[in-house]
Amino acid sequence: MPIQRLFVIAPSLARLIRKERGGEHVREGYFPDQPQRSTFVQIEEARSSLILQARADGASEERADLPPAHAQALLAVSQSQVEYLRTRLSVGSYEIQVLHFVRPAPLDLVTVAVPPEDEQDFHPLPWFGPEVSAEPAYRRRRVALEGAPDARDVDVTNRALNHLLDLLEDRLTTWPGPHEAANSDASVADVTPRPKALVPEPEPEVDEKIDDLHIEDAVIRELARSLQPRQR
Repeated sequence: MPIQRLFVIAPSLARLIRKERGGEHVREGYFPDQPQRSTFVQIEEARSSLILQARADGASEERADLPPAHAQALLAVSQSQVEYLRTRLSVGSYEIQVLHFVRPAPLDLVTVAVPPEDEQDFHPLPWFGPEVSAEPAYRRRRVALEGAPDARDVDVTNRALNHLLDLLEDRLTTWPGPHEAANSDASVADVTPRPKALVPEPEPEVDEKIDDLHIEDAVIRELARSLQPRQR
């Protein structure tokens, strides 16, 4: 059974993903927990389901399809709801889901299903933010029942943006390891324009002023000599 890894991502990157790849509108309604299981209704754009989860982390679940009208009726009587846009991406054999919550409060997450045999060698992509897999507050059920947790600040670096653009432009076909990510980032050319050295330009007006001063000085000296009394 794949292990769900959960990460926070920057809202600006989530917005870029939705702009480039769109998103599927999903609504979920949760019912009170029962011993060892929980139940919720999920309404996607092309499918409606009643889902029974046998574990708190949602790793084991059973799904039964419902007619849309029945699903809407169950959603209306559910205890609490969440609403989000889901964008699916893939890198090699990994499926990435980017979730942008619009209800009960804005929140941007990314989930990756990691096979158990890959768990030790799995490395997050550079545009992933802090991992919150072990924090129940970021699970969809807890968000529905208790509201979204406080927003975290996630820095957007040049390296993160470059890797995300590679994925959106279909240039990232395999999941990179940590050394590959560092090497590919170092290979990006520095195309930032550098300011040119400032070279002082000649100021002809200053030279002209100096020449004028010399001329005036010579005239004054000549006038002074002409006014001196002549010796007999």
